[in-house]
Amino acid sequence: MTLSVVLITQNEEANLPRTLESVLPLVRDGQDEIIIIDSGSTDRTIEIAKSHGAKIFTEPWKGFAAQKNSAIDKATSDWVLQLDADESLEPELVQEIQSALKNPASDGFWIPRKNFFLGRWIKHGGFYPDPKLRLIRRGAGRFEEYGAHPTIKVNGPTGRFKSAMIHDAYPTLRGYIDHMNSYSSMGATVATEKGYRRFSLSNIVARPLLTFFYNYFIRLGFLDGREGLLLHLYHAVYVSWKYSKAWELAKNMPKDR
Repeated sequence: MTLSVVLITQNEEANLPRTLESVLPLVRDGQDEIIIIDSGSTDRTIEIAKSHGAKIFTEPWKGFAAQKNSAIDKATSDWVLQLDADESLEPELVQEIQSALKNPASDGFWIPRKNFFLGRWIKHGGFYPDPKLRLIRRGAGRFEEYGAHPTIKVNGPTGRFKSAMIHDAYPTLRGYIDHMNSYSSMGATVATEKGYRRFSLSNIVARPLLTFFYNYFIRLGFLDGREGLLLHLYHAVYVSWKYSKAWELAKNMPKDR
């Protein structure tokens, strides 16, 4: 079985080398491929991708799901492994994928993900195992839009791997806050489409507080130390931002909508 590894990028020179090095054992026989859809990088992203033998396509940004589906559409192999540019594979996961593709019994595979925040693996509070459906038989599924976190829907049976992807998305607080600001805007759009349009103290104040209490205490987020405290505090702030922005969006909508 052949494999296409597909990614979308924009200014990912800090993350891409680690990601591509981790998948090289899967694509070394010359029949497999790495496909990258870049949306206007101005750093060394393209240079790094070329040095790892990737097939590179440049396309304007169309949204997360559309961009990822465009990468999947360019795959020519039997199977497609979709990764984000800040994700890499554990060596044990590479071995699991190689074994699974020798005699696949499913049309897709869920992969647990280890999320790192300020350099610490966050093991509690709902952040692990954080399974993602990322390995699929080509043609068996596509991403569906859901703000900044689109998901693959597969028509057919799925399996699960034990070994994990490494997700090193937030090495700094500034990076995390910037991402949450952007993600809360996308989440606000989704929320307004679902009907969350009024100024609601329960959504803007109570829901964030309950989110923090549930994840930090009930789901044992406090076991992840200072990093866990900061992560859950700022995640609660993200929830408040999302519903505040949803109200702002709704307030500025034309009255006939």
